[in-house]
Amino acid sequence: MTQVLHLDPEQPDQEAIERAAEIIRNGGLVAFPTETVYGLGADALNDDGVEKIFKAKGRPADNPLIAHVCSREMLDLLTPGVSETAERLVHEYWPGPLTLVLDRNPEVAKSVSAGLSTVAIRMPRNAIALELIRASRTPIAAPSANASGRPSPTTAAHVLDDLGGRIDLILDGGTTNIGIESTVLDMTSDPPVILRPGWITRGMLTEIIGFVEQATSGEQLQRSPGTRHRHYTPRARVILIERGPPEFIERLCREHLKEGAVGFIGHTRVAIEDPLFHTIQLRNRAEEYAHSIYSSLRELDAMNPQLIVVEGISDEGEGTAVMDRLRRAASQQLTGG
Repeated sequence: MTQVLHLDPEQPDQEAIERAAEIIRNGGLVAFPTETVYGLGADALNDDGVEKIFKAKGRPADNPLIAHVCSREMLDLLTPGVSETAERLVHEYWPGPLTLVLDRNPEVAKSVSAGLSTVAIRMPRNAIALELIRASRTPIAAPSANASGRPSPTTAAHVLDDLGGRIDLILDGGTTNIGIESTVLDMTSDPPVILRPGWITRGMLTEIIGFVEQATSGEQLQRSPGTRHRHYTPRARVILIERGPPEFIERLCREHLKEGAVGFIGHTRVAIEDPLFHTIQLRNRAEEYAHSIYSSLRELDAMNPQLIVVEGISDEGEGTAVMDRLRRAASQQLTGG
């Protein structure tokens, strides 16, 4: 049975943190909040513990994990060296939603890196996460705390829905702040390469370290979690409308209502009154989409629609990361004239 402990996100109870840390040190699994999504954690230096993550999630073995640290000193346990360029990013964006891919120390559990010579590392900006890592006295390997392929969890309830009975403990710190996963930047390449877009944008990175590339090849993407396998998908089929006027969106929804229930997530108001039509209205802002999109997909999916239609936003700045996740979730992408 999975235990759930409710914590103050600003001042977490130390007894609860120590209980969770003991589980980590003993090779168990603990789900915990970060500023991005909830993570499923195990000791990053314990092969048996890390293997439990893959089993609990049903995660492919070739999909690497992110190792989370709570200090600059802990970073040195995971990598043999940090370049001056990487140090500038650590200084500017840690703790925060930026993951750096660096050379891997041999002490890191091999499954964390899916057999690669590199390891993805970040320092989360969340008091519960940082206290847990500190109390565990070890880096914590943690992918998102969901069943593999499902929308990422932004609340403890999402974790319990997917992994209840498969993991030891969930630390409930409320809803996550950002709502989508971190930017992943490969620092072993010259120039550095963005393997996964996130809340730290390409423009923000170039201001600190100069030119960075965007990954395009499968060989590059294999260094990052969450880039090659199907992700973020509810049970219902998802259609993403990249662009389209209100009448196109409404017509599409009406057509599919002939086949069964339809869910809609977007910033356009769709004038359909039908008990089989369920809508979640968002503002046309990357911040709101990021914070709400996974929970919205889960909420609509619980109503058992045969289709969820999602209206996209501008693919610029922070919107790049939002649209990346929506494209991965969608089985079809449309543009209406």
